[in-house]
Amino acid sequence: MKLEINHTTRYSYFDDVTDSINEVRLTPRTNYRQACYHHSIVTDPLTSLFSYEDFFGNRVYSFSVTKPHKELTIKTHSIVVTQEQEPKSESMLLLTDELAMLRDARFKNRYAEFLQATAYVDLNASIREYAGEVANITQVGSVYDTVRGVTARIYQDFSYQPGATSLATTAKDTLSLKRGVCQDFAHLMLALCRVQGIPARYISGYHFVGDLQGGHADFKQASHAWVEAFIPGIGWLGFDPTNNGTMNWRYVKLGHGRDYNDIVPIKGVYSGAGCSKMEVIVDVRKIEDETCLSQSVSTGDSNLRAYQAGPATRAIAEAAQ
Repeated sequence: MKLEINHTTRYSYFDDVTDSINEVRLTPRTNYRQACYHHSIVTDPLTSLFSYEDFFGNRVYSFSVTKPHKELTIKTHSIVVTQEQEPKSESMLLLTDELAMLRDARFKNRYAEFLQATAYVDLNASIREYAGEVANITQVGSVYDTVRGVTARIYQDFSYQPGATSLATTAKDTLSLKRGVCQDFAHLMLALCRVQGIPARYISGYHFVGDLQGGHADFKQASHAWVEAFIPGIGWLGFDPTNNGTMNWRYVKLGHGRDYNDIVPIKGVYSGAGCSKMEVIVDVRKIEDETCLSQSVSTGDSNLRAYQAGPATRAIAEAAQ
């Protein structure tokens, strides 16, 4: 399916700011289930872009705006073709073989980044206890069924509630609150997989649901977050605990990392005004359909994390919901 994505992020400052240095991770991946045919980035004020791949293979564009400005706008445009078929879910390996692979030292070393605790992914006693209640590999019978069970239980046990959490919310916090947004559910799922020795990574991207809204396009949606888990005998597969599903043509992957910190869509620092406002507008269209529906979101200060990084320096970051 061919999808067109427009993503606009606008920062407004209450006074002139300078020395704005930014990183943008909004380039769709090209892999076995999707192909990015076009991608462009435009900034206002206009500036030069420097491109590179980070440690995880994500495409990053960085730029700086040194002159004084009261507004910074970043617009990206992408055209992506995604596969319509459901991914493979049945491994040819026996449970004993799957467990042997997960416990193998070479396997653990290869996927070490996606097995460890991080700032967002707690692997403490409460997480381990809940993981045992939700889906235990030896009881469920396969790694795939375990991960699929974790996906379903998070969807069942937790309420989607924008504003209930913040960019600082960890998996442990989400487990206690029993509510959150896609970023929180992804971090919790990472924790529940990793405590059982299943490599799992945080995914940033988009989820098209425009044709599921009953003919109305007045719903809100920002960039999305979900999880990829490594299934022995298959490889990396995507799971969405927010919607209790697996990856299909509706999902567009931007990149992956150990947690949100590795794949923040837009982050940067600047010098100057202490107060600012961020607005994000996302539009995803199925462009073969002339009656396609769009999806958009307009957010204010609730999606902006600003903190003191120096005498007159602030840091900004964009979140997924």
